Amino acid sequence: MKITGVMVNYYFVCKRKLWYFVKNLDMEHNSELVGMGKIVDENSYSREKKSILIDETINIDFLKDWKIIHEVKKSRKLDVAAKWQLKYYIWVLRSRGVNIEKGILDYPLIRKREEIFLTDSEEKELMEVLEQIQYIINLDLPPNTINKAYCKKCSYYELCYI
Repeated sequence: MKITGVMVNYYFVCKRKLWYFVKNLDMEHNSELVGMGKIVDENSYSREKKSILIDETINIDFLKDWKIIHEVKKSRKLDVAAKWQLKYYIWVLRSRGVNIEKGILDYPLIRKREEIFLTDSEEKELMEVLEQIQYIINLDLPPNTINKAYCKKCSYYELCYI
């Protein structure tokens, strides 16, 4: 199974959510928060060519001169997951011979952006993350719940707690 950017993001948010997602238990189509995020993405940076699908694996919000990857997020909550998702995009494109210099996380609602780089040590860490994702994909049962504050707003909440 190809590992997608969403899978990398979910790995850092919740491994149980990742497991449900790869088992095609997609609850996000019912989520108002996900819907708001899509609206922010669609209505931001309208002059850019957006949603670039690479190898059925990653869906980049937009690219600048094939050197800088942009990922648009509605808030900085769960920004560690967003950073690693972007680092994964950088790694995927570099491994395909594209000389990506950096990524930029764009937060249009708060008018902030953050530059993201992928170092050699982070690349090694990313390889471990990809191995762990593969392990989770192959589990017969979902990982345990994590009981974080953001769980109550998660689209998978009912699967985990009710």
